[in-house]
Amino acid sequence: MKNLLSIFILLASLSLSGFVVADEHKAKSADYMPSLITATPLKGRQLAILIVRKTVGTIQRDGKTKHAVRDIYADDPMMLMRAVELVNAEFAIIAVANDYWR
Repeated sequence: MKNLLSIFILLASLSLSGFVVADEHKAKSADYMPSLITATPLKGRQLAILIVRKTVGTIQRDGKTKHAVRDIYADDPMMLMRAVELVNAEFAIIAVANDYWR
């Protein structure tokens, strides 16, 4: 279990550099994030979740491995909290880009 937590933390760290990896595969996928500007905070939150999901998907391409890890972190509150932290970090960036929807 400790190894899985280490792997998740590594993935979390890599998510910050995931956009570099994503650029390499831009030609293969549609532009899921044409802008950080969203109409509402809810849309911004949804975009933050999408960014995190796409980053993890870019880093871990093996679907079986991805689903196996999901089964593990679904029962581990600490791993779920790390996932929430990633979404919160992305949401903070989106909120700034949207001038906090003022």
